[in-house]
Amino acid sequence: MTISMDVKPHAFDPDLNPELFDGVLSRRIVAFLIDFILIAIPVVLAAMVIFVFGIITLGFGWALYWLLPGASVIWAIVYFGLGVGSERSATIGMRVMDLEMRTWYGAPAYFVLGAVHVVLYWVTVSALTPFILLVAFFNRRKRLLHDILLGTVIVNNASRAAALRPYAPAVSPQRPL
Repeated sequence: MTISMDVKPHAFDPDLNPELFDGVLSRRIVAFLIDFILIAIPVVLAAMVIFVFGIITLGFGWALYWLLPGASVIWAIVYFGLGVGSERSATIGMRVMDLEMRTWYGAPAYFVLGAVHVVLYWVTVSALTPFILLVAFFNRRKRLLHDILLGTVIVNNASRAAALRPYAPAVSPQRPL
């Protein structure tokens, strides 16, 4: 009995397509900050509503604060899952920065992958300190630890990659005189 395993090659080679990885790390940081703010805004608004509700109910409404940490986690997971699972395989921050998430073999990301990606990011950063982010400086595809563990890669989207792609010198046809 033979077992065949099809191991797909990496779809993104930094030697053949350097434009896919050009500037990804710095723009990924900005995308993270944008996404963090977009996640924080509803959480802060919910905290303010609970505060006002607590005043109106003479302090009884403040008991709802215990729901806020769990709701924040659920909101972040849904935000990243829906963003990365969308047609463009990117959260809003990633879209602003012209980035997209792909599997190592080139397939678009999906909801569960985005949700697990954000959970694994927070677990690894919390458990192993932010120094795990230095992993990106020691691999050619600029992948972070959680990207490697999940088999994902963050690359420039098609329009940015096309703008960064080196152009061959134009060859004009000779006109007869």
